[in-house]
Amino acid sequence: MNKRPLKTQFQLAFTYIILASVVATVITYAFAVLLFMRVENKLVYPANHYEKRLPAIESYILQQQTALLASSARTALEAAIPGEGITYQVVDRNGDKIYGSLEKVNVSGRTELYKRLNTTTSVQGRYVRTVPIIDGEGAVKGAVLLSYALKPTYVNESGNWWLTVIFIGALVSPFLYIILFALLFSRVLSNNINKPLRLLMEAARKIKEKDLDFEIGYHSDNELGQLSSAFDEMKTELESSLSAQWRMEQERVEMVEALAHDLKAPLSIIRSYTEALMDSGGTDDERLQRYLGVIHENAGKSSELVRQMQYTSDMERTDTVLHAETFELAPFLERKIKAYGLEAGQKGIDIILRMEDAAGICLYTDAELLERILDNVVMNSLEYTPSGGSISVSVTLRGSRVLYEICDTGPGFSRRDLEKAVQKFYRGDDARASRDGHSGLGLYIAKQLAAKLGGSIRLSNTPEGGACVAVEHEGGRPIKG
Repeated sequence: MNKRPLKTQFQLAFTYIILASVVATVITYAFAVLLFMRVENKLVYPANHYEKRLPAIESYILQQQTALLASSARTALEAAIPGEGITYQVVDRNGDKIYGSLEKVNVSGRTELYKRLNTTTSVQGRYVRTVPIIDGEGAVKGAVLLSYALKPTYVNESGNWWLTVIFIGALVSPFLYIILFALLFSRVLSNNINKPLRLLMEAARKIKEKDLDFEIGYHSDNELGQLSSAFDEMKTELESSLSAQWRMEQERVEMVEALAHDLKAPLSIIRSYTEALMDSGGTDDERLQRYLGVIHENAGKSSELVRQMQYTSDMERTDTVLHAETFELAPFLERKIKAYGLEAGQKGIDIILRMEDAAGICLYTDAELLERILDNVVMNSLEYTPSGGSISVSVTLRGSRVLYEICDTGPGFSRRDLEKAVQKFYRGDDARASRDGHSGLGLYIAKQLAAKLGGSIRLSNTPEGGACVAVEHEGGRPIKG
């Protein structure tokens, strides 16, 4: 019963209360009947007790006959008739009362008297037996009317008390049994409900004390079992969340260590070249320009690492608010391609923009986050594409979503890269090996930013072997300009 749904448990408890009460009541009634039969004739006369006395009385009347018509025979007749249960009346041949204790029965005339002779009639809830009085010649001279009732009667006052107890007990027993079994089954039902509730309260207390090392030992398909399962799932999610927080803290520490390590080299170079300039004392402009170029390059690397650290920190904030705006996609992408072209031109790399059906439309999204995504993906391609290669940026529409495919002619992703390149701090050690100063955050940042725009990022390789990064995001319903 304790594993059933609560509604079923309540229904079963009610059914058990009724059935148990009915069975107990039937047993009580059976016991009362047996008890009554046991005390019958000892404390209580049966219903036909006085009816059985009639033959003896009639025999006495037949013996006395006309002598009973005299008032002097009253005492002897009453001695033969049990006065407690039978009343009588002696009448003459015309039905007139001579004497007796029966008051409410009257015989109107000789004809009615003759009809009643040797018969039993019902009068006012009692039975009246009419016994004739006959003389020596066989003529009817009168009759004796004997009145009695068919019901149990008490032998004495103790019988009255016993019958009262049995009757009242049998009458109230169903109500007493209903109360008794209601208390019993409600306690069972209460225990069935309280057990899992106590376990849940104890589990809640442990969670409050930050103790997740517990199990709720209650398994059932009912509501409480489902609640316990949900509580277990919540505990598991809490454990997972705490573990994720711990891992996040570990990754944060690792990030600081990694960035600190990567910053150490360019900063050391900057310091060394600066000291060399300070100590040289020369005026060789060509050497000075070369030294300043190295300083500028490494200072840029340091700035980029700091920028990536700031991006990562911003993405991990849960209160980041998107600043969506409507803008034309084509001018936005042309400006970005022009900016990338400056660095690409220095490395001898061509950047090609293919708008296809996306030309001439407006999007509603966060332009700054979209710009960060493209910066990280395109700069990653610029890093790995060799001189003389190319990078293509293709844009297509898919309903209300925009797809950017940035493909290069570099070495492409290894199998391990395809699985882990978007993870934080991942540094490829195969085809697209880590370059000096590379933090392993570029594609991770792009993935997180794309998720904030309701999109995703996928990695693949082109048939020619180059790397391809597909970025898709929700930009609202595109509106043709």
